[in-house]
Amino acid sequence: MGASDPVVERETQNKEEEEGGGEGGGEEEVKDVEKGEVVVEEKVVDSNSNVNINNINGEQRGFNASMMQTLNPTNPLRIVINGGRRVTAPRIATPPPSQPSRQAPRIATPPPSQPSRPRSISTSPPAPTPTPQASRTTLNSKKYTNKISLFLFVLHMILAIGLVGFLVFKGIQGLILASESIKRKEKRVLKYLLPQVEAASLLSISLSFSWQKAFRVWPKFMVHFILWSSFFLSLSAGILLICFQKPATDGVGVCFIAFAIGNGLYACWVSQRIGFCCKVLIISLQPVSKFSDLNQPTYWMLGTGFLWMSFWILAVIGALNFYFPPLIIIALVLSLAWTTEVMRNVVNLTVCRVISLYYILGMQSSTQFCFQRALTQNLGSACLGSLFVPTIEALRIVARGLNLLEGEDEFMFSCAHCCLRIMESIFRCGNGWAYVQIAAYGKGFVQASQDTWALFERQEMEPIVDSDITSSICFLTGVCSGCICVIVTAAWTAKVHQPFTATISLLTFIIGYLMTRIAMALPQACVSCYYVCYAENPDNRLFDSTIKDRLSLMKAGRDVVVPTPRVPHRFRET
Repeated sequence: MGASDPVVERETQNKEEEEGGGEGGGEEEVKDVEKGEVVVEEKVVDSNSNVNINNINGEQRGFNASMMQTLNPTNPLRIVINGGRRVTAPRIATPPPSQPSRQAPRIATPPPSQPSRPRSISTSPPAPTPTPQASRTTLNSKKYTNKISLFLFVLHMILAIGLVGFLVFKGIQGLILASESIKRKEKRVLKYLLPQVEAASLLSISLSFSWQKAFRVWPKFMVHFILWSSFFLSLSAGILLICFQKPATDGVGVCFIAFAIGNGLYACWVSQRIGFCCKVLIISLQPVSKFSDLNQPTYWMLGTGFLWMSFWILAVIGALNFYFPPLIIIALVLSLAWTTEVMRNVVNLTVCRVISLYYILGMQSSTQFCFQRALTQNLGSACLGSLFVPTIEALRIVARGLNLLEGEDEFMFSCAHCCLRIMESIFRCGNGWAYVQIAAYGKGFVQASQDTWALFERQEMEPIVDSDITSSICFLTGVCSGCICVIVTAAWTAKVHQPFTATISLLTFIIGYLMTRIAMALPQACVSCYYVCYAENPDNRLFDSTIKDRLSLMKAGRDVVVPTPRVPHRFRET
């Protein structure tokens, strides 16, 4: 009984201390478990030793020492007594029971087989996968894309600047040193052609900003307005030119009227797609308000385009005083078209970079940095895309038009499907959707086109992408500006010098169309980012269920949409 009394007394006091310090000890234990530390066993041993120190007198120590000789070395009582004897030998004041529990994890290393160790591992966050790190690394790619295209464009610009400078010199030389007939001819061109072209440039810039602002404020109204105003404006321009009753103006007017007929048929054909197009346009333009300087690249490109066109029209005038004026003017027009298309795609890449990083990382990047990146590292892709995308798109439209004209002629039927299949294969290697991945990941143009189309195929978004009419709306917006410039300058020129009417009409239409396309690159880039970034990560919280619901309706057959001509399945099998 003597040996059992101290044990009973110690157990009673241990229970009292555990009840009294239950709250504090519980909090310490929870905090350490959250950190992955286990201190339960150390705390029990230290508290038992403290209780032994305060309750064992000298007589009991002697009795316990005599009993130690008969106890098993692994007996818990012997371990407790030995622990208390080792700690209390100097008889100094001991800290409260809560302090050893805090210091124990720092001094003693927990045993490898503790029951709470798996719990701490399971509650810790999982290690990041290497895929996001690779994507972030790719987002900051420093390499130049499509270097051959970049070299060709730089070489072209050097030759174009040299040719324009030389032709401007020839024009000035003709005004000063040429014969009287050449002087009169060039003075007449400067007087009756240059003012109209410069006015058309300024008018197109004003119209381009007006269209872009209207699309951002009233997107649903503007889609309907552009579809039908392009029809009426092109028809009006054609009728006006025919009314002049000149062979040249009649030919140009017939072309405008033919385009107006096709435009009206297209507007009727896509009428059932307008609702979804407006919905996507509204959603995709929402991030634009978060970037107040997103239009700065457009300002720079339009200002540069206006200056370049001013010198360009002087070069056209100088070409009249040189050999083979028609060929030189055609070369100048082609050079102008490629240059302005590159300017448009520079704006396109800048906006794609800003908006895609917003969708991918949720960050607001610097527009100026993205603009510099588009002018340097991604300029080669912009040059290559500017050269091939308009051509591929035009041939694809022609192939789809032939596919709609299926009849009883088996030869024409096979040729139509063959052409469409070829264009579909080419389109996978070069399309306008590639600019998003070019801007975001620094890929080459061909690789970006293939990867983007593979994303659409993986998400089964091909029908939605094919039925999108945003690029057509932007194209028709440029047509509207061009037709307005034609109506204004044709009426002006017919009043002052009618022989120049057809020439000025063509020039002002080209200028109005190209300048407006530069400004309309912003909404088109926003829509492209919305589709491509959704295809890359449909579970992103920044996307709603618009595309998902559309896909569900199309799969269920409840979405009444005029199908886009595609290659039938029997012709895809080789």
